[in-house]
Amino acid sequence: MAPEVAEVLGRDSLQAAPALLGAVFSATDPDGTVSVRLTEVEAYRGEADPGSHAFRGRTARNASMFEAGGVIYVYFTYGMHHCLNVVTGPAGLSRAVLLRAGEVVAGVELARRRRPAARNDRDLARGPARLCAALGLDRSEDGTALGGPGSRVSLALPVLGQAPEASRIRTGPRTGVAGPGGDGKAYPWRFWLEGEPTVSPYKPAAPRRKRGRQ
Repeated sequence: MAPEVAEVLGRDSLQAAPALLGAVFSATDPDGTVSVRLTEVEAYRGEADPGSHAFRGRTARNASMFEAGGVIYVYFTYGMHHCLNVVTGPAGLSRAVLLRAGEVVAGVELARRRRPAARNDRDLARGPARLCAALGLDRSEDGTALGGPGSRVSLALPVLGQAPEASRIRTGPRTGVAGPGGDGKAYPWRFWLEGEPTVSPYKPAAPRRKRGRQ
């Protein structure tokens, strides 16, 4: 892992998340390499965050979130999808950034084979489950350390002069994550690049149903 990447991933997730916009995440296996330029991410803050998988502490499922920044956390959800996070911060704090969406910039043909339902290339990694599928990652890669180019997984920050302008970075509530009041507005921890067609559609958290009295 490059020193500049290690420096970003050593930060709290709220500081690391916007710095990852425009970065390229790559996954390599015997089939080839797929690289995704990140256009949308979400920050999660462990036991300080009711929306985090680590809110109630360490479990077998979320153990990799408690590692030091520089490993990935892959989880299985809804009985059908995998989602990819990059762990940030020092060991023990369970900070992570969910990679929500991006543009496939290398390995497009391989990503198309993995995502045959995609209507066009814009949709190959437009959403966290789609992104993870395009990269060919699943729960078996949970806890894998980010390495350099050619490693199973790697991350490269934009080179000087190619980083997104700060004026393009937007922030708002996380998709489908409720907070106090039930709407998630207390946690505007979703970051995206304005004008990018690969950013996923925002969906607010579904309201909780009130249980009737017994």
